Amino acid sequence: MLDTRTTTPYAALLLRVSLGVMFLAHGALLKLGTFGLAGTMGFFGSLGYPPVFGAIVTFAEIGAGIALIAGVGVRVVSLLALPILIGATIQHWPAGWMFSGQGGGWEFPAFWTVALLVQAGLGAGAHALDAKRLLGRGAVPAQA
Repeated sequence: MLDTRTTTPYAALLLRVSLGVMFLAHGALLKLGTFGLAGTMGFFGSLGYPPVFGAIVTFAEIGAGIALIAGVGVRVVSLLALPILIGATIQHWPAGWMFSGQGGGWEFPAFWTVALLVQAGLGAGAHALDAKRLLGRGAVPAQA
């Protein structure tokens, strides 16, 4: 029988790092590397949003990715990233369920939204650089 006291921190770590890598892939590799900042801003403008939202989302995704991978402010970062994924879900809603369809579907950003909520509920998990560890105050006791 698995002991959730020993496995849950590692499950949270796996989710946290996976979410962080996805944010870095979307922010740094896709938005900056593939489209460039000007292209990303232009795309946001073509959707009717202020183009500066493209830059804000790009750097928010990169920052969230780094914070999640490192395990810094995980609950707060997960919650602060929700508007990005809710916005993506709404943007892709008219294209239907499957992301492979024209214009992309909404199932991927919807799942990512739920995963962020789960991460916020679980907390950082194992091997996190949370504030107390960074300040040398030892491990953070488990919350009930």
